[in-house]
Amino acid sequence: MSVDNTTYSIGVFDSGIGGLSVANAIYSLLPNESIIYFADTARVPYGLRPKYQIKQFSEEITAFLLEKKCKMIVVACNTATAAALNDLRKKWPHIPIVGMEPAVKPAAEATQNNKVGVLATLSTINSERYGLLMHRFASDVTVFENPCIGLVPLIETGKLKDAETKNLLYSILNPMLEAKIDTLVLGCTHYPFILPLLSDILGGSIEIIDPAPAIARQVERLLIKKKRLKSKKNQPIYHFYASGSYPKLDLFTTIPFSFDFDKNPLK
Repeated sequence: MSVDNTTYSIGVFDSGIGGLSVANAIYSLLPNESIIYFADTARVPYGLRPKYQIKQFSEEITAFLLEKKCKMIVVACNTATAAALNDLRKKWPHIPIVGMEPAVKPAAEATQNNKVGVLATLSTINSERYGLLMHRFASDVTVFENPCIGLVPLIETGKLKDAETKNLLYSILNPMLEAKIDTLVLGCTHYPFILPLLSDILGGSIEIIDPAPAIARQVERLLIKKKRLKSKKNQPIYHFYASGSYPKLDLFTTIPFSFDFDKNPLK
């Protein structure tokens, strides 16, 4: 694919709205870049789905975004990254594809007492990619994991401050607090949207690591390396697609997306 830096966009996708935390970071760092976002809301959440299915969904969405003239793909989903990133890169070697991964290394470097909490989906926790990160960077750290079952659907429906969400978080975090963790990794792109609740429960003494800003910096580095960074004169455009229902975006982003309503965008 011949890439036109003037018109081509950064494609970002997730199982739902979680990846908007990454899109927000890209938008803040690279305001001249156009963004096309795809939310697979018809099939959210991915966390309990089998790997082969997540891989299939990721390939379908990537193909769709490339048809929409994207010069880079950001897999803004830890679960999809764990299941599909390597295959996506093999299938489209000419396109830079950026993935997510739980910030195990920064957490291992940040902890003072070697006790770290990780919030992630079951697929991410059980993935080979996560296991390798743990072995490489956290072999001397005690890690307390929770798959946060039920949390993504609450965030998807905009229950960012509701008692239901808070009660679920208490049940997830209390064992970690009792274990005296001093660092918490947000291993799903949905979780930054409940940072106020997390901060209320955890207090100010626990460092919360959100990988979205680091992903935005990696996007910038790759665009510079590939000479695909847009100039300051560019007028960016922002398009939002969904495979199912369209969320109330003002809860999750200030990016001025235009909605592209299509009942079957992947077909």
